[in-house]
Amino acid sequence: MITDDSGPKARKVHLSSTIAPFFRQIIMRPNDRTGLAIILSLVALTLFDAMGLVIKHLSSTYSAAELSAWRNLFGLIPSIIALAAARSWHAKGRIWQIRQWRLALMRGVIVTFAQLFFYMSLGRMEFATASTITYANALFMTALAVPLLGEHVGWVRWSAVMVGFAGVVFVMQPGADTFSYDALLPLGAAACYALVGVTARMIDDDVPSALVSLYSSVAAACGSLILALSLGGFTPVQSGTDMAWIIAMGGFGGTAVLFLVVSYRMTEQSNLAPFSYFGIPLAFLLGWLFFGETPWGALFPGAFLIAAGGLLIIWRERRRTRDTY
Repeated sequence: MITDDSGPKARKVHLSSTIAPFFRQIIMRPNDRTGLAIILSLVALTLFDAMGLVIKHLSSTYSAAELSAWRNLFGLIPSIIALAAARSWHAKGRIWQIRQWRLALMRGVIVTFAQLFFYMSLGRMEFATASTITYANALFMTALAVPLLGEHVGWVRWSAVMVGFAGVVFVMQPGADTFSYDALLPLGAAACYALVGVTARMIDDDVPSALVSLYSSVAAACGSLILALSLGGFTPVQSGTDMAWIIAMGGFGGTAVLFLVVSYRMTEQSNLAPFSYFGIPLAFLLGWLFFGETPWGALFPGAFLIAAGGLLIIWRERRRTRDTY
């Protein structure tokens, strides 16, 4: 997801003639490679969790806003690679302008706040608990689709939303002695990520998704930089080890995004969505291995209800799609 507008033309040709064909061979395949797409999406989830572990590790030294800025800086690279590999973008003459450019940039601003909330929660909460609450984004997407997209949501999907939010309440445990308002941070992140997902469907269908992603990535990078400077600036990197962790954080997140783009181009998103909940037990395992956290009481049965609500929504969407065709 990178391109150098100010660089010489030869550099652009070199990028598209070397990197882009390689990624085209990977991502522009027929939709019968569902198995490989599932594997790539699971790898992406693992990389996202690895990024979260690094953020939690660094959060004692660097603020969430700083880490978000570093993350988005590195995130531009896979965004440019994905655009360079997008056949539809090349076929349309490599047009950079988007009619709904304000909406595309606004999505990046929303991502900035989603990251801020989530990164703050990783520094203040147990890793698995913060990660699990963010899976409420599927529930928010269903609710937001009514006012923003004018969709009709039937009783099955509304029931799924209620089941999922019951799970969120179980995990957050409001009213309990262990409740903290920090639990609202990953919930806010889930709502923001859901808004990003819903608004993506408001972009014109003929706009390459990679170009929309690049617009959002640039806006998120600029927004997180401004936010970090407004909230106290950047802490000098303490050591070479910290710099390596920061680079790894950006590499994990950026590669995960690229793998998701690859997997979404191989098969329908509905085929991949059920496997996204693999991240809940994985987050629990990683939190236990690296931080010694075992939030059994906080996660269960709430995590099961969140997953059940999301999976019910996915099942209903697939039924509706099949009935339509």
